[in-house]
Amino acid sequence: MSDPHPEPMVLARNLQKRFGEFVAVDSVDFEIERGEAFGFLGPNGAGKTSTMRMISCMSPVSGGTLRVLGMDPATQGSRIRSRIGLVPQEDSLDLELTVLDNLTVYGRYFDLPRPVIRERAMRLLDFAQLTERAHDRVDPLSGGMKRRLTIARALISDPDLLILDEPTTGLDPQARHLLWDRLYRLKQDGVTLVITTHYMDEAEQLCDRLVVMDHGRFAAEGAPSALIARYSTKEVVELRFRSGEHAEVARRLGDVAERTEVLADRLLLYTTDGDATLAEVHRRGLVPESALVRRSTLEDVFLRLTGRTLVD
Repeated sequence: MSDPHPEPMVLARNLQKRFGEFVAVDSVDFEIERGEAFGFLGPNGAGKTSTMRMISCMSPVSGGTLRVLGMDPATQGSRIRSRIGLVPQEDSLDLELTVLDNLTVYGRYFDLPRPVIRERAMRLLDFAQLTERAHDRVDPLSGGMKRRLTIARALISDPDLLILDEPTTGLDPQARHLLWDRLYRLKQDGVTLVITTHYMDEAEQLCDRLVVMDHGRFAAEGAPSALIARYSTKEVVELRFRSGEHAEVARRLGDVAERTEVLADRLLLYTTDGDATLAEVHRRGLVPESALVRRSTLEDVFLRLTGRTLVD
C-alpha cells in the first residue's frame, strides 16, 4: 500500500546561503514533491544557482534545514549524489569519445554492471534520438544533440531526481522544442525535475510549480497559471505610437485598463478583455501605429515582480 503522505523529494526550511557578508539565499522555505517539475526563475544574482548547488550537494548549507531524498547533504552527500542526475548549464562531455562511450564511461562511475550500462545506454540513445549517432565522436555534434546527450548521460544511473540548470540556453527553437518533448516524457514517466531557466515559455511548458526568486528571497510561488491569474490580467494590449507619445497616451487611457505600463517603445494595457479595450482606444480617436492583443504570460508576472532593470 502506497504512503498517502510521501516524504518530499526536497524539503527546505529557513534555508540560507552566505558568502562572507553577502546573503545569496535568504531564509527560504519550499518542498518539491515526487514526480513534479519544479522551477526556479529569477534574474541574474537572484539566488537560483546557489539554491541548486545546495540541493545538488555541491555547496554546503549556511543555515536552516535541507533534506534531499530524506537525507542530510552535510552528512550523506555521497549517497544523495548517487541518486540524483545533474545537467549543468555548460556541457561537460568528453568530446573525443563517441556518443555511446560517453554514456558507458559515465555509467562506470556508479559501479553498474556492464550489461546494465549497455542496456540503459541503448535505451537512452533512443530516448534522446541519438541512436544513429551512437558511434560518432561528440565534438562535431550540434548544440541540441550535445544537450540531449548530456541529459541522457545524467539518466544513466536511473536517478530519483533530475536537476537541470538552464537546460536549453543557446539552442535554436527547433532544438529547444525537441528537448522540451524529451523532458515532458520524463515527467510523464514520474521523474522528478528541478529546473532553472531564463525562458518564461519554457517554465510555462514544463513546470507544475515554480518560484520567482529576487535578491535571495521568493517573490512568488505557485503553478504558472495561478501566478498569471494572481499577478497579471487575462489579456494585454500592446500599443505602439510615435516616439515620445506613449506617456501622454497613457494619461488619456488611464481608466480603460486595470494597469498601464509605459515602455520606451510601446504602451501596455493590462485588461480582462483586450478586444473591448482596443475598441475603446479607437473610440477615443487614438490611432496607434500598431496594436496587438495577447494573453498574459509568465513573462508579464516575472517582470512585474522583479522589474525591467538589467541586473549584472
